[in-house]
Amino acid sequence: MFDTLAGTVGGSPELLALFVGFGLVVGILFGFFGMGGSFLVTPALLMMGYPARVAVGSGMAFVFGTAVIATLKHHDLGQVDYKLGGIMIAGTTLGIEVGRASVFYLEEMGLAGGIISVVYVLLLGAVGLMVTRDALKGDGGGGGHHDAADKDLSEYEIPDIAKTIQETVRIPPMVSLRGDVTVSLWVIMAVAFATGLLSGFLGVGGGFIRMPAMIYAIGAPVPVAVGTDLFEIVFSGAIGSYLYGQGGGVDLGIVVPLLFGSALGARIGSAATSVVDADGIKIYFGGMLLAGAVAVGVGEVGSYLGIEILETIGLVLVLGAAVVVAAAVVYTSLQSLRATHRQQTQAAD
Repeated sequence: MFDTLAGTVGGSPELLALFVGFGLVVGILFGFFGMGGSFLVTPALLMMGYPARVAVGSGMAFVFGTAVIATLKHHDLGQVDYKLGGIMIAGTTLGIEVGRASVFYLEEMGLAGGIISVVYVLLLGAVGLMVTRDALKGDGGGGGHHDAADKDLSEYEIPDIAKTIQETVRIPPMVSLRGDVTVSLWVIMAVAFATGLLSGFLGVGGGFIRMPAMIYAIGAPVPVAVGTDLFEIVFSGAIGSYLYGQGGGVDLGIVVPLLFGSALGARIGSAATSVVDADGIKIYFGGMLLAGAVAVGVGEVGSYLGIEILETIGLVLVLGAAVVVAAAVVYTSLQSLRATHRQQTQAAD
């Protein structure tokens, strides 16, 4: 099967197996966090020697396919706020086009790969530190398990920074969201444009910044932020894929095997959100971002200094971080299910 698919997409069986396996792991992360796809795929492709345009465009196409699969699962769990997602799509669309034009301009100057990697390191590190710090403090996580019902969503505590924004920015119209959250339309639009800009510039769905932005700027409950983020990524990924595809930036030899593996992984990750508590999700999320920042930073230093071993170490760190966190997600989910089963058995006895 691998030989046939490798011939179809134009890659070696070894490279195909790597992409399929990576797709499975990334799919788990994507379904669990509402992100994790191209924020790992794009820098990995850059470190493997693919041109910036192809790395970004193929990462965007992969995001689109995986987001469709994961969103369907979150819809079943009642964790998608379609009003919030619909509003954000408008601002994201403009942001993506601005970001895409910036990449093409920097590529002509020969600066795209380096600048994209630097922005990755800064953003992943900053957001990772903030989310990890918040989760360890137990602030705003709600402590509860994911549940589809609105009455459970309303029990999630809104982070202090989100409360401040909601109290300060009262510019009408005000929008009511799931989980008894009311926020200015202009706050949502600002978050949408900023994350759309990142989507187009970095070739990501924008989830690694949009998911925490929904929590800390808009005040959405964690499960709603994950599900709605994925819903929005379906559209931003589709738009970005089309725009990059028009410029020859989508390589099906990369995208097809990645999607082949992520089809199963995305559903596993999405299901895991119903059994892992919110602070647990944020700790994994922050750790994932910090590991990604270190990996991309090491790889970029190696590329700049011409030290191939550092580039290899960076690539191994990217792949290793994804595998470790995905395994931790699955392990924690299984432990939670076993504990629940044990409690039910003891209650029955």
